[in-house]
Amino acid sequence: MPSVSRAASRSVLRTSLALLASTALAAPLALTAPVHASATDPYAVSALKVTVRAGGRTCTLDADLYRPSGVDAAHPAPAVLTTNGFGGSKADGSTDAIAKALAARGYVALAYSGLGFGKSGCPISLDDPRIDARAASGLVDLLAGTRAADDGTRVDYVTQDGTGDPRVGMIGGSYGGAIQMATASVDHRIDALVPLITWNDLSYSLDPNNAGRIRGAAGPVPGAYKYEWTNGFFLIGEAQGLLHPSLAASRWGGAGCLHFVAPACRTKRLLDSGRYPAERTAAMLAYVRSVSPVSYLRSVKAPTLLVQGQADTLFNLNEAAATYRTLTAQGTPAKMIWQHWGHSGGMEHPAPGELDLGKGHLESSYVGRRILAWFDRYLHHRMGAHTGPAFAYYRDWVTDGPTYATSPRFPVGAGQKLYLSGDGRLVDDRTQVVRGSRTYRNHLLPTSHSENPASGLLRLPDLAPYDGRGTYLDWTSAPVAEGRPVDVVGAPRVSLRVISPRTERVQNSSDAADKLVLFAKLYDVAPDGSKTLVHRLVAPARVPDVTRKFTVELPAIVHRYEPGHRLRLVIAASDTAYTGNRGVKPVRVTSAPEDTGVLELPVTQGALG
Repeated sequence: MPSVSRAASRSVLRTSLALLASTALAAPLALTAPVHASATDPYAVSALKVTVRAGGRTCTLDADLYRPSGVDAAHPAPAVLTTNGFGGSKADGSTDAIAKALAARGYVALAYSGLGFGKSGCPISLDDPRIDARAASGLVDLLAGTRAADDGTRVDYVTQDGTGDPRVGMIGGSYGGAIQMATASVDHRIDALVPLITWNDLSYSLDPNNAGRIRGAAGPVPGAYKYEWTNGFFLIGEAQGLLHPSLAASRWGGAGCLHFVAPACRTKRLLDSGRYPAERTAAMLAYVRSVSPVSYLRSVKAPTLLVQGQADTLFNLNEAAATYRTLTAQGTPAKMIWQHWGHSGGMEHPAPGELDLGKGHLESSYVGRRILAWFDRYLHHRMGAHTGPAFAYYRDWVTDGPTYATSPRFPVGAGQKLYLSGDGRLVDDRTQVVRGSRTYRNHLLPTSHSENPASGLLRLPDLAPYDGRGTYLDWTSAPVAEGRPVDVVGAPRVSLRVISPRTERVQNSSDAADKLVLFAKLYDVAPDGSKTLVHRLVAPARVPDVTRKFTVELPAIVHRYEPGHRLRLVIAASDTAYTGNRGVKPVRVTSAPEDTGVLELPVTQGALG
């Protein structure tokens, strides 16, 4: 009887994970079996096992090597390494499709299952440069011909830039994106990167604090725990042993988790606790940032084409912007594209003309052609290959003509300031600010809603965003003038001063969870009164000190406010997708011409008044 229950549980789990993998929560991860080449295909595929040492463990990587026809030691070709998003494997529809597409274009492609996924061993270690990147570096050795696969296979047909230095790029999305930067930071043989929809700082991704950020860098105060996304990924990770029980023992991580390394497990427990004691919080932030590009980008020299999704509440556009700023400031060649789809939508059915990783049709999309040009330039060394402008962004309002706008620089647009008036208006002239004071308060349960990632997992419609009366404040602009639409491209910022005596009394405790939490967001209000929360994005902020003015950086957007529409700024006390305030904390916001909140918008066209 126990064996029947276990088998049933595995069956249910496989079904659940297949659903997770095919929806928003698992990056581009459709779990489809690989189709190996026939004699008429332009490449041959070999399954390989490669055992490496990584993080003090011996780990066996499961990989597929795609060798184009006509490529041999006398006629070598550059290589591209690719791996899966979280919860997937080398057999994912996207991972497999990328490898096939590149092999068909003459690249040697090596697709592998990341540590802890598919049939690769060792626990999940969150793309740690000390572990996951060292494992990937072992695969670079394979492509260099200096290491053999476990069955003795050697690769002697990859273009070499020197002894033991293969010409190799990397591509992949989400979890398969951060591993590229981690690998390039420890192995400078990597020649080109194309990370898609990935993170810059996991502490911002999973526990975001948008208050006090400077050019994308997070401060020492943790934010609001993004528990719905995090719990979904944790479930996927812990389930890996049930999908591949023969590998379960090799994936034991410790500290109470089945398949995560101990520091990741301790991080999850601290976030679940709802408490942020100083010493444990500092250790948690140090660890999570150590496995994030924010901590090692200074060592990344490989030219990097960043592709980030506008529809993404997990890894928003601010993450790619922070990475881009760091790379370009240090002289690493980098360009950035803000495409339409991300973890929160459009991945399964991209908009017409958008990149479709599952099909591998790179030439048929703007982003795909940019990727091919990137590899042409940095792997084939075709100096005439045009890699495109510094910055490009998708415009969903364009139906006739190019959907991507481009710029030789980032950021774009001029900052337009709107002032928070005491009567609930957003005005473009400080002298129009009306004196006034308004109050909101949180309840013990969330009263505002932005999104529920589980709705996507179950293929059910999500509730429309809402805010409970008395638990938020809003400010609304005048209607956009006829014939002059307003385009916002970038990250809005709002500077605020709030009054919260109850928070003042507890905010200096040793537990940062006592500080005030609020949620800033922008709506588009149509002439009929209906409203849209742009891509369901919100900016959680844990206020460092309520006695001082602070600035909240909202997630970047690419959005057009059409004539007759209004922009509405909302400051809410809670959100169903995040943990919030500990205890009830009333908040008052006052306005006066000489001292009021200011919303700054990166506007590329038009003006709000």
